[in-house]
Amino acid sequence: MNEILRLFPPSVAKAIQHHPLDLTEEIRCRIGQPYVLCTSTGEISLSIPAAPSDLDYILERASNYSMHACETQLRAGYLHTGNGCRIGVCGTITETGLRSISSLSIRIPHAVHDCAKPLLPELLHDGLQSTWIVSPPGAGKTTLLRDLIRLLSDDGYRVSVADERGELAAVCDRKPQFDLGPRTDVMTGGSKHRSCFMLLRSMNPQILAFDEITAPEDIAAMRYAAGCGVALLATAHAANVDSLQTRPLYRELLCEKIFRKAVEIHLENGKRTYRVVTL
Repeated sequence: MNEILRLFPPSVAKAIQHHPLDLTEEIRCRIGQPYVLCTSTGEISLSIPAAPSDLDYILERASNYSMHACETQLRAGYLHTGNGCRIGVCGTITETGLRSISSLSIRIPHAVHDCAKPLLPELLHDGLQSTWIVSPPGAGKTTLLRDLIRLLSDDGYRVSVADERGELAAVCDRKPQFDLGPRTDVMTGGSKHRSCFMLLRSMNPQILAFDEITAPEDIAAMRYAAGCGVALLATAHAANVDSLQTRPLYRELLCEKIFRKAVEIHLENGKRTYRVVTL
């Protein structure tokens, strides 16, 4: 959390520290509006409004004072830091990128050890099969996936992670900042489909893990990996498994029976519950 706080101007960081940082999942910064801490139980509004100079300060610190080097990420609407924090960026779209930044959404990653442990007996029954992790945004898909990777790696599986945005592993100086287990290899920075093919060729994985599958080329890569006998772990934004059927990309994989199980995450009154579904 100290690494998160250093992104903010000192007066803002001091105000944030007066609130429950261990429960904070996201910090919203909108020019002219109060900073908002989003927690699992609701929102906390600070008395300090975000100024344009505050957003410039945050982005400069997050990019290690090299915004130019982060242009590719910014064109995609985000910026990730070395500690696994993703900053969503909103502003004016131009032909050359994103300018006049007006708001930021700072997602704060958490490692919750053993949150996936109660699910293992069902997921490993008759051997591990390709599994979706499904929930609306902000319900904890990435956190559950991260812990599931660690547990499976501890159990002896070779796991490869296509960590496009650096959120799962937070690799810094060639070492993951989150514990993903002793048998996990991480490819970070590249697109999911490109990383998938590289990992299949070079690391001989038993399991391939992805976060937030959204593009047709990612679906093609997953189909290819499944044809190689590799189990897949992936997350998807959806209210439940039934709603996956309404989205053409996911429907393809479900119809082809590439995914055989799913974990639904439900968040109510700050409490998460998990349900394993056979597809």
